Amino acid sequence: MAARPVRNVTHSRRLLLTAIALLLTACASTEKGSTSMKRSPAMTSDAAAAVSPALAHNTDAMLFGEVWKRPGLSPRDRSLVTVAVLIARGQTAEMAAQFNLALDNGVTPLELSETLNHLAFYSGWGNAAAALPIAGEVFTARNIGAEQLAPVAPSLLPLDQAREADRVERVNAAVGSVAPGLVEFTTKALFRDLWLRPGLAPRDRSLITVSSLVANGQTGQVGYHLGRAMDNGLSQTEAAEMITQLAFYAGWPNAFSAVPVFKEVFSQRAPG
Repeated sequence: MAARPVRNVTHSRRLLLTAIALLLTACASTEKGSTSMKRSPAMTSDAAAAVSPALAHNTDAMLFGEVWKRPGLSPRDRSLVTVAVLIARGQTAEMAAQFNLALDNGVTPLELSETLNHLAFYSGWGNAAAALPIAGEVFTARNIGAEQLAPVAPSLLPLDQAREADRVERVNAAVGSVAPGLVEFTTKALFRDLWLRPGLAPRDRSLITVSSLVANGQTGQVGYHLGRAMDNGLSQTEAAEMITQLAFYAGWPNAFSAVPVFKEVFSQRAPG
């Protein structure tokens, strides 16, 4: 019974991979400094306006007219944050529009497929699997091919031995006596494999991890991963702007709940 979902995920993932070729063509045909922002058809269609004119107006004027154009976070990073939220929360209605927007904003098909793989671990297999058919349709429509995805077992990035030893010691002390299997797979599957896969830069893995955690209200894990994100190159300005983006896509309560954790991480890194 366990093998069946794996086959389905593998098949859908291949569709994802199949979709990957066109992004490079699409990106190549897009002017490099373009500041035009495409709107999400699922949120700004005439049908949406007929149901909630205020929501349609706020989507156009505020969300895409202001928030997506703010300078603190690049459109590419905003797309990674937004896609992570939708996958983590299983919100499929906006996925096709946001997957396309992410590709238009410079997220590569490889990075998008790696995002799905990464978030299976951080938001649950079901949420990632639910996104696979939608991503597959997007990739197919853009003629993206499987050859542009990373292999299942790529050459991994170098492991920071000292940092990993410290993490292992802390996790063993906190969790080992309760759930040794969790400790085993945290090391084997996450920090000795997933985080070392080259399909996403460590900074981007941290970006989508923090976004997923905030989106699901899991503030207990945010501090560690936000610190890791900043170690991996995320600036405080970018981290602060993440919260604004997350407020719109994960909701104000989740954004406000994360603020004390962000504030504490920032204060620990303040000079002097």
